[in-house]
Amino acid sequence: MKKMMLVSLLLAFGLMAVGGGTEEISAERMRTIYETVKTPYKQGMVLTPEAGEMFDNPSVFRHGNAWYMMFIRFDGKGYETHLAKSDDLLSWKRLGRIFSRGANGQWDSAQADGWPALVDTRWDGPNTLNMFGGKYWMMYLGGAADGYETEPLSTGVAWTDDPSSVREWTRYEGNPVLRPSDQDARDFEKKTIYKHFTVEDPSRSCGGRFVNFYNAKQCGVWREMIGMAVSDDMLHWKRVGDGPVIEDGTAENHGISGDPMIRRIGDVWVMFYFGHAWKPGINGAFDTFACSFDLRHWTKWDGEPLVKPSESYDCIHAHKPWVLKHDGVVYHWYCAVGKPNGREVRGIALATSVPK
Repeated sequence: MKKMMLVSLLLAFGLMAVGGGTEEISAERMRTIYETVKTPYKQGMVLTPEAGEMFDNPSVFRHGNAWYMMFIRFDGKGYETHLAKSDDLLSWKRLGRIFSRGANGQWDSAQADGWPALVDTRWDGPNTLNMFGGKYWMMYLGGAADGYETEPLSTGVAWTDDPSSVREWTRYEGNPVLRPSDQDARDFEKKTIYKHFTVEDPSRSCGGRFVNFYNAKQCGVWREMIGMAVSDDMLHWKRVGDGPVIEDGTAENHGISGDPMIRRIGDVWVMFYFGHAWKPGINGAFDTFACSFDLRHWTKWDGEPLVKPSESYDCIHAHKPWVLKHDGVVYHWYCAVGKPNGREVRGIALATSVPK
């Protein structure tokens, strides 16, 4: 009996040591994660817009023998989703539009900003997209008002059988699936809802097979925070918790924590996201991260940002991360806003863990 009790205690201690619970992640572990994911070498712009357009929200994945990037094009009216292709993750060729604005009179007639769902999140994984129900999935931001992210914005779902093809994804007829006006919307998301990142959680520790993280804006003081919802079928979503899982700054002041994307490094979930107007000494938006053992409780990194404004092409903002590891190199794409030629430009830039 004593031996059995001793074994039980050792097992319990071991489980606590590697995580899997609600405990805060140690400063030493957070530093190790930072050293693993940091990308100090900026490579410059990899997608530069023409006059009259802006690019935003890079999402990179592997399909077949090539790399693809979903990104958002703003043309003055609103967002639409486009695709680019690369053989080396450095040089990108624009392929065309894959998700158009909805028809006149529809809830998404002015905005159609999509991101791939169910990315293989393993840090040393293949960086591919996983299928569910024989489909590849997209979550997207939609709205009926012209302009740059004009509120209110809600969430839609779409799918395709080939994410590398330059053709329209199929919209779910039941869209939108999440709205700021929903009866169960929490205070932090009653103004508008922005970007999503959806992971599969086989443990269902959050109450559903799929867990969706997204940033949203509250009414009143402009603050954006990151919350979560769950689903078992990718179509019907239930909000989890009474409030956000990530918030920064203070209740009285403007501040943003937004555009989450997630990888899994060992037993730790790592959420990359951008911050704005709450970190002392930094002007403009920057990319940072938080870590969790259970997807519910997050420990935020309080050290040096992963990228921040520093160059002519990202001197205003360096934000909205997409991070992956391939052949031992960490790649970090982000939306760069700067004035490289005296004119403000919003495009897609890249930073890496080693010189390229």
